[in-house]
Amino acid sequence: MTDEVGTGDAQDAVLAERDEDGVLTLFFNRPERRNGWAEDLHEAYYDRLAKAAADPDVRAVVVTGAGSTFCPGADLSRLGGLAEAGARLPHHPVDVPRRFPKPLIAAINGACAGVGLVQALFCHVRFAADTARFSTAFARRGLVAEYGVAWTLSRLVGQERALDLLLSGRTFDAAEAMRLGIVSRVVPRAEVLAAAQAYARDLALHCSPRAMAVIARQVLDAQDSTFDEALRASYEHVDRFIGSADLREGVASFVERRPPRFPPLAPPPD
Repeated sequence: MTDEVGTGDAQDAVLAERDEDGVLTLFFNRPERRNGWAEDLHEAYYDRLAKAAADPDVRAVVVTGAGSTFCPGADLSRLGGLAEAGARLPHHPVDVPRRFPKPLIAAINGACAGVGLVQALFCHVRFAADTARFSTAFARRGLVAEYGVAWTLSRLVGQERALDLLLSGRTFDAAEAMRLGIVSRVVPRAEVLAAAQAYARDLALHCSPRAMAVIARQVLDAQDSTFDEALRASYEHVDRFIGSADLREGVASFVERRPPRFPPLAPPPD
């Protein structure tokens, strides 16, 4: 693996390793705080994602937690400060993970709650350890649904189930998370990171980065569009891909029975 770990404290909050196939693995790295979400974790994670989006050598990203948890929500010391009169929660934009243009895969290795669940839901695909536990948690901490999770969760599991999870803040296990559609794979804890990396590697090696970026955007945009609008947009995208180098390579590699050699995704505009 290629070590991408930074030397500063902010970067150390999220460690990174990239393999030779272009799979970048990010580790929430505050195990002494159970990877509780705080400013250092937020800034380092979003910075890592922004750099990954612009790096043509990165074709897919896996995110997991160092130690025994993924992210169980806000750092308790941070929550204590927010409980003071006059305190305000920073209104961070969430487009960095939500609009990330490359496959973003969560390997949920342990507790995943509150803002940690929010970050997992921003990922395109989620793998969970069979021992992982989940909770929205907000109502049990005297908080409302943060970072747009009421929108995200209701579209993922439906209104009644979203209300159940958000109103109760109850804990549920990986098996229920899979039944609800919050995760798509449940594997033994010791295998969850490797399974997510293998999936990401398959995408990196066999799928067009440009096509995947457009597909991810299509799915997200379709949440607020009619079928006719989504159909019209799909025709516009298809017109751009017809005759493209990606399509020629996709067809040629299939006919020639060889792995494709798709070009990397161009960096996003500033």
